[in-house]
Amino acid sequence: MRRLALCLAAVVGALVAAPTALADGPLFVTQGGAGVATADGAFHYVAVPAGKNKTVLEKVEAAGGQVYWWMGLDGSWGNPSVGTTSLTGEGLSRDGRTLVLASTAGPYGSSTRFLVIDLKRAKVLRTITLHGSFTFDAISPDASRMYLIQYAHAGSYDLTHYIVRGYDMRTNRLMPGKIADRSEHEEKMAGYAMTRTTSADGRWVYTLYQKPSGEPFVHALDTVGAAAYCIDLPSLSSNSGLYNVVLSLSNHDRTLAAHWRSGRPWLNIATGSWRISYPSSGFPWTWVGAGIGGGLALLAVGGLLLRRRRGQELQEHTRQELGLA
Repeated sequence: MRRLALCLAAVVGALVAAPTALADGPLFVTQGGAGVATADGAFHYVAVPAGKNKTVLEKVEAAGGQVYWWMGLDGSWGNPSVGTTSLTGEGLSRDGRTLVLASTAGPYGSSTRFLVIDLKRAKVLRTITLHGSFTFDAISPDASRMYLIQYAHAGSYDLTHYIVRGYDMRTNRLMPGKIADRSEHEEKMAGYAMTRTTSADGRWVYTLYQKPSGEPFVHALDTVGAAAYCIDLPSLSSNSGLYNVVLSLSNHDRTLAAHWRSGRPWLNIATGSWRISYPSSGFPWTWVGAGIGGGLALLAVGGLLLRRRRGQELQEHTRQELGLA
């Protein structure tokens, strides 16, 4: 084991190491930074450059910043990542056995390459070469299926229009057709990935997108069932606010919450039915109102009792003055 030269905060913190971003569009390819974390968050797999057309894949301990093992790779590879202000590494199957890296050449050429690694044996399983412009999107929990974003204009810098494709890792070929919401009639998706979260079992991947026109939507991808759902969200008063939105799951993954980094809630989505609801702001106005009402009631009762007592004292004083007491 050897210790990283960089401090832990630069390795597994908020990507302050300024990883190299090598592609635009829905997902990036990064070298350095935090890489992709295991399901329990104990380790990170980080791809770092190692000279001309060489890459080293490191398994880094989150708690101590130590490199447990590393393996050299021919070619320039990086971790697929998604996000705007804080990149989230992708490409690791939930069972922890398989990792997908992407070529740093990005989706701009006439072909795209991915590297599939067996982490238990620290061995490269295969290199996938696809004709056209693709980026990594997601992987099923057992790595039997990989999902890719295929761009409409191959070889160009227009990465705003695309479709989602499935790739069968057992037969090593693209699945026919596209993965799309059947209720939607659009031929292609359009937008930029802002942030995402994944269900505890790794099956569902939820990504917040912003359309080129500014409207937000959530893309819910079932990586086991090869199905997708698009949930349109209400527009914010300022589209820049999406940069500060975070997705999280609660209630045993039955509620997808969209909230600001400060913790202030925005909206909730019921997974499955995709119904949108608006949580309270968290301030107990009901209890405050009840407390104010109760206080006013006590003041009214106190005032009535005081007036009654003063009336009785006045009557007693009058009887004494008249000699009736």
